[in-house]
Amino acid sequence: MTTGAETNLQGKTAVITGASRGIGAALARMLRERGVNLGLSSRSGDDLGLEGVIAHASDVRDLEALEQLCAATAERFGGIDIVVPNAGVGAYGPFLELSREHLDEMLDVNLKGTVYAIRAALPHMLGREGDVITLASEAGRRGFPGEAVYCASKFGQVGLTRALDGELREHGIRCSNVCPGGVATDFALDDGRGRSTEVLPGMMTAEDVAAVCVFVLERPRHMRILETAFRPMSEASWG
Repeated sequence: MTTGAETNLQGKTAVITGASRGIGAALARMLRERGVNLGLSSRSGDDLGLEGVIAHASDVRDLEALEQLCAATAERFGGIDIVVPNAGVGAYGPFLELSREHLDEMLDVNLKGTVYAIRAALPHMLGREGDVITLASEAGRRGFPGEAVYCASKFGQVGLTRALDGELREHGIRCSNVCPGGVATDFALDDGRGRSTEVLPGMMTAEDVAAVCVFVLERPRHMRILETAFRPMSEASWG
């Protein structure tokens, strides 16, 4: 009985948002090592010093900017095979104490930014075997006190990607949610968590999460991984 060969990523093209640091940057480097061409979106427009890359300074709340990046990427490399909505922000604390600015930013960047990234890339993916990988979170699978709006934005990402799986499977496009627990990036110290850098050594690395994304992408094309959830050994189990 054959199980099929892993997908060779050489020559594929991926668009990644939030690509200048953390998980986005780690994934960009791993994919480039495997011969993947890249379209990178970040507020800084950093190309990470990599060849075979188009990098745009763009805000994921701006659909037109993402459409421009995706069009330029597809024109240069002949299409898009992978889109990874990775850009995200977080603010934490009692629900009624969150500022309007933080409410809007989380919903706009995390949820609307995911919708916009997929919407911008998808016209260049149809007719090709492709992948949508949404960097969600354990907060997209479970509700945590003090993280209500962040969880709402992440639950929205998970629901979007699950629904798109049903819509895009017949087009040969696989849709996966990657849901890590604590990761040792600047994000782990975001507003309201009251954490110091002392928590970081017990967490997973950005490279750990990027490696899971690569694993999902390299699965044989006859199968798809709908969701992968994982957390560091330092975190307790949740229900």
